[in-house]
Amino acid sequence: MNWLLPEYIADALPAEAARIERLRRTLLDHFRSHGFEFVMPPMLEYLESLLTGAGQDLKLRTFKLADQLSGRTMGVRADITPQAARIDAHLLNHQGVTRLCYCDSVLHTMPASISASREPVQIGAELYGHAGIAADLAVIRLMAGAFERVKVPVSRIDLGHVGIFRALAEAAGLPQESEEMVLSLLQAKDVPGLVEACAAVPSPYREALQRLPQLYGGVEVLDRAASELPDLPAIAAALAGLRHLVATAPDLPFSVDLSDLRGYHYHNGVVFAAYCPDYPVAIALGGRYDGAGKAFGRARPATGFSMDLREVARLAPAGKSSGAILAPQAANDVKLAAHIAALREQGEVVVELLPGETACEGPVCDRKLARVGEHWIIEAIQED
Repeated sequence: MNWLLPEYIADALPAEAARIERLRRTLLDHFRSHGFEFVMPPMLEYLESLLTGAGQDLKLRTFKLADQLSGRTMGVRADITPQAARIDAHLLNHQGVTRLCYCDSVLHTMPASISASREPVQIGAELYGHAGIAADLAVIRLMAGAFERVKVPVSRIDLGHVGIFRALAEAAGLPQESEEMVLSLLQAKDVPGLVEACAAVPSPYREALQRLPQLYGGVEVLDRAASELPDLPAIAAALAGLRHLVATAPDLPFSVDLSDLRGYHYHNGVVFAAYCPDYPVAIALGGRYDGAGKAFGRARPATGFSMDLREVARLAPAGKSSGAILAPQAANDVKLAAHIAALREQGEVVVELLPGETACEGPVCDRKLARVGEHWIIEAIQED
């Protein structure tokens, strides 16, 4: 069966492909209206460039192959964000703020969730060169505005900060192996396993690590965290930043999850995840990743977000579009050819029938060009 595709890989048929393309144009126009410039990094790069500064999860998701020209190992990108960081740090070399956006396919060795494709269409925006919380807020607002543009409701935006766990792990003196284990248990919200893994951790850091999975809910969680977590400068600064975000944008549906540590080895500040009603996983992920460009020559403050356009297309309303116009073959009819060209200039889809073709299998035609005397007019196609 030569027509079978690999698991979690699928074609986008005309209706889905048209919806994805419509959303792509809408979102990129939205980013452009906020000053974000479009870039198109390559699908392949040398592995060391592609995975510089990446966490273990990205390394496992990356397909690897040998370059027939150089003999070096190459990777098929699993995330465009590191590529955008390379472009900012090494190619653009701006001294001030840089705003970049992108939209293209990436490839994963394993799907991110049971409903996800292994070939997501990743669309996102990245902001470089500003270390303040205002940049994080600007990116979150850009993301919220993007969902408004495509009419996808966002039920909540979870906020977290990887600096809190990092400060606790450092103060507790966790060795690398123990830190990785605790991190994995926190992400799974495995409280019994966390209690067991933290048994040898000194107080008060043991209790603080065990409390992190419970520090989840409304923005009032930030006050609880301030009273229940150790008084460490890094934790105080992280909570102050999150409070500022919440206070500055009361119109956004913020919630808090201080044990959400996805991308822990990559992010270093505020992280966020957007959720939609009746959708089991986050529809968009983002956060701060200062220093990602260091390996490319410049460590720059950076924050951004991305999402899978295929998944967004599933959630977005179909949208109304007029059908196509069916036209006979113009052949040597100059007037008909001119009329068809004028309609196409106006944005209409006109399907010109070929010799022997009596109907159009696709796209759906709801109108036709009919000749009345010396003129061609548009008539509705009557269904039988």
